[in-house]
Amino acid sequence: MAQPSRARRFSSAGLMIAVLLALLGFTLVVQLKTTSTDPTLAATREEDLVRISSDLDSRERRLRQDIEALEESQRQLRSGEQGRQAALEEATRRADELGILAGTLPAVGPGLEVRFSGPAKAVSSTRILDAVQELRGAGAEAMQIQGADGSAARIIASTYFVDGADGALVVDGRRLTGPFTIMVIGDPATMRTALNIPGGVVASVRDGGGNVTSEDREVVEVSQLHAPIKLDHARPVS
Repeated sequence: MAQPSRARRFSSAGLMIAVLLALLGFTLVVQLKTTSTDPTLAATREEDLVRISSDLDSRERRLRQDIEALEESQRQLRSGEQGRQAALEEATRRADELGILAGTLPAVGPGLEVRFSGPAKAVSSTRILDAVQELRGAGAEAMQIQGADGSAARIIASTYFVDGADGALVVDGRRLTGPFTIMVIGDPATMRTALNIPGGVVASVRDGGGNVTSEDREVVEVSQLHAPIKLDHARPVS
């Protein structure tokens, strides 16, 4: 909440400096014009004219120095504000990326819907893990897997897969029943090619009597979230 107010303060300061610059410039012009057209100067002694000229020169130098100082302050304020804004945007982007990788934020984008069906030996935890690894290697950015009843689990770096009873699949402690569907965000063509390499995931599932189908999606929603890991000893530092 502090950022908007700080931005307003910098904006107000910049506006004030601009007004001061305009006033100083106007004062300088008016002063020089008034002096040059003052009729009393014609009757002024030479030494007084020299002193007046010297005073005007000094005042002009001070005004120009003030203008230069204000312009420099304005540049610094603008540069500082833009730098802070750029840093904030970069930090926000990085936080979003890390949140997606950690599974604590939802994600949306183009990708694939990959469906695994068949007997338990064909769609075992080992083959599902192989598919996840192939997708990661092909640039998958976010994934989730769901069972026939709609139960889903987010897939992150620490996710584990275990064979359950009656052909079920246990993902991070959550029991899913087949057929299984992986929703994955990434380049569809690259990921589909990775799954279909000779002797790869699709071939091994089919060898076991199962089937793998993949469908390109312009919009894939990975909405299942992974609970943040509770740390016992580590804590963030500033």
